[in-house]
Amino acid sequence: MTSITAKKTRISDNILLALIGICTFFSAALIVVIIVYVFSKGIPFFKFKDLISPQSALTNPNGLLGSIINTLYIILGTLLLACPIGIGGAIYLNEYAKNKKFVEAVSFATEVLSGIPSIIFGLFGMIFFGELLGFKYSILTGCFTLTLLILPIIIRSTQTALASVPESYREAARGLGATKWYMIHTVILPSCLPGILTGVILAMGRIIAESAALLFTAGSAYLMPRDFFSHFLESGGTLTIQLYIAMTNAQYGQAFVIGMILIVLIFLMNALAKWITKHFDVNTKE
Repeated sequence: MTSITAKKTRISDNILLALIGICTFFSAALIVVIIVYVFSKGIPFFKFKDLISPQSALTNPNGLLGSIINTLYIILGTLLLACPIGIGGAIYLNEYAKNKKFVEAVSFATEVLSGIPSIIFGLFGMIFFGELLGFKYSILTGCFTLTLLILPIIIRSTQTALASVPESYREAARGLGATKWYMIHTVILPSCLPGILTGVILAMGRIIAESAALLFTAGSAYLMPRDFFSHFLESGGTLTIQLYIAMTNAQYGQAFVIGMILIVLIFLMNALAKWITKHFDVNTKE
């Protein structure tokens, strides 16, 4: 590597470049090793019928369909609650709020909130949403609890994405006579959509991987939904809860199968988010 000022190769630059390359390789290799290990342990125990049949003590004790559906319910319900609040709050803090002390206080509060252990959220959700509000052990209680858990992720990522939009975009929109909200939803948000989706993807990963908070709020039932909306008021254990139960019962084969499914589910969620981003970019350019 050649220095711009000295016009010669610096040993320190080459060392730093090599260290960066080693760190990148190590990170990628670690992910590959984890995926290969989980799949190598889970494939021998994998049965397709477990994916399409609910758990039953008589017919199929390893059925996972109920847990898969409960996981999708938790993801959908939590994102429907958290995304409007988190993105809307970030827009207000970045575009509307004038009091810097207020913005700093809210930002500090979200950072503190992101550092609280998830089991504390579970205890709070169980007492406040479950007991005080009367939702008991239910998917809805789990959704409310996980909303509090992922709000800092969505707010901070959206704030960062909004701040990355050049100020010239705002000045050009104002120069054309655009109102504040029209400028935000036609110029600012389309420009920072990839950054917002990155935060949503991270939030989805947190939702899928969470178990401690859901164990106290959503419960561990694996029943199939009788009705789409009423199932939100019923107890429902996710795949991570099922994995925890499998490990406590020394059912390691089933635990690795669930790990495989979780990896595939996260991959599909990321692929869907990437496709939405590309599709939106194409429509915006047209």
